[in-house]
Amino acid sequence: MNLIIDIGNTRAKLAVFKQDKLVFSLISDHDDINKNIDKLQEEYSLKNCIMSSVTNILTDVELKKFEKFVKLDHKTSVPFQNKYDTPFTLGVDRIALASAAANQYPKQNVLVIDSGTCITYDFINSKNEYLGGAISPGINLRYKSLNQFTANLPLLEQASYKLLGTDTKSSIHSGVLNGFIEEINGIIKQYNSEFSNLTVVLTGGDTNFLAKKLKSSIFANPNFLLEGLNSILIYNLNE
Repeated sequence: MNLIIDIGNTRAKLAVFKQDKLVFSLISDHDDINKNIDKLQEEYSLKNCIMSSVTNILTDVELKKFEKFVKLDHKTSVPFQNKYDTPFTLGVDRIALASAAANQYPKQNVLVIDSGTCITYDFINSKNEYLGGAISPGINLRYKSLNQFTANLPLLEQASYKLLGTDTKSSIHSGVLNGFIEEINGIIKQYNSEFSNLTVVLTGGDTNFLAKKLKSSIFANPNFLLEGLNSILIYNLNE
């Protein structure tokens, strides 16, 4: 059994895989990571572990007894060629997404869109080369920026919206959410114009919301990053 730990900006995801099959997953507050790992170790026979973290949060996972432990960084062996100009600055979350694309869609042009705190766009081509992508503010960051960098606009949370805002709140919802959706639609359109037979994968916390709104044909997979981390772990086990 493999333990997968994905520590994000606001929360962590823990998952157990049996080979390439997801057996169990949970979302954890940062403060509860070690406690939840202990529970999983009691319940499952965990032999191997990979940890990905975009924060400086400390855990004691490296002290636990695994046959194989991988702490993902830019030096970790991965199942694709990294053509990023500055590979040492490439986020571990994006490395995991590219690995999932390489593993699940071999010899295809793949655009992975991960919508969370930020939206990341990651592209791997049919030659198994990771070329890069883009980073953009996520939904909540857009709401917060309107509040923090203006004098009078309120801080709102995502809600139902329409094209034509008829008061301040509905205008904010329209601007944030329509702008968010049309940005993604536009970027997919640009990639489709440059790369033939494009496969688009949507993942992240906003997967369900976006899957209903996007114009393009997509594969929606909220566990894509976890699957990518597991593929990296298996790749390192087989080296």
